[in-house]
Amino acid sequence: MSLLGLLNHLLNFIAPAWVVGLLVAAIAPLVMKKARPHHSLLAQGAINSVANVVVLLTGLLIFGHDAKMATYTAMVLACAASQWFASKAWRS
Repeated sequence: MSLLGLLNHLLNFIAPAWVVGLLVAAIAPLVMKKARPHHSLLAQGAINSVANVVVLLTGLLIFGHDAKMATYTAMVLACAASQWFASKAWRS
């Protein structure tokens, strides 16, 4: 596999984590109206995306290949949990 092919596979593996993480961060202010964000939109998206990548890597290790619905379900739950935690944890 060439370097370009490896990069393509890696980006396609991580793309769902980035997209879901950024979308949840963008939609959160509309859904959680009372919670004021303590981080910028980009920081919230980065926190969510890192949590999603960890879940995707864990699913890859457990199942032996990616694109399992159980992994994607766990990714969405982890993203929601990280978004909720980020909105509650630093509240003063």
